[in-house]
Amino acid sequence: MTGQEYAFVVLALVGTVGAVRLVTAKNVVHAALYLVVTLAMVGSIYLVLGAEFVGWVQILIYVGAIVILFLFGLMLTKAPIGRESLDNQQRGLALLVALAVLAGLVFLIQDAFHWGDRKMNLVHNTTGEVGRSIFQHYVLPFEAVSFILLAALIGAVVLARREERE
Repeated sequence: MTGQEYAFVVLALVGTVGAVRLVTAKNVVHAALYLVVTLAMVGSIYLVLGAEFVGWVQILIYVGAIVILFLFGLMLTKAPIGRESLDNQQRGLALLVALAVLAGLVFLIQDAFHWGDRKMNLVHNTTGEVGRSIFQHYVLPFEAVSFILLAALIGAVVLARREERE
């Protein structure tokens, strides 16, 4: 194994542990911090694989902005942050849904890789090509996500002000 493969395995293991802890954490703030770890590992994996633009966007946007927005939303809505339990006792249903999603993903990507070959053909895109792809083909989902995030932040401010008046 090469150094790149070792780095990939280590980053994948840390990201997997962070993701498992994210969904099993009983404290919302701890869950947000595990989300930071998981998203940072995904960005680091992109960097190791040579997709620098996607890796840095992952780290800057998701780790730097989305999680901060999530934490501001928690603080503004006065959500239960402390010792309150987030467990709703539906672990069986959650496991069933997770297994169904895993089966769907395995079904979708089973023919995408040649498992017997050691080398995979990677597409090398420039930053300009990625930008053109985003703003030509995916501008509507890109703007929809920004609108949803803005609506969530405005909703958190409205809820916080309503609770403050009462």
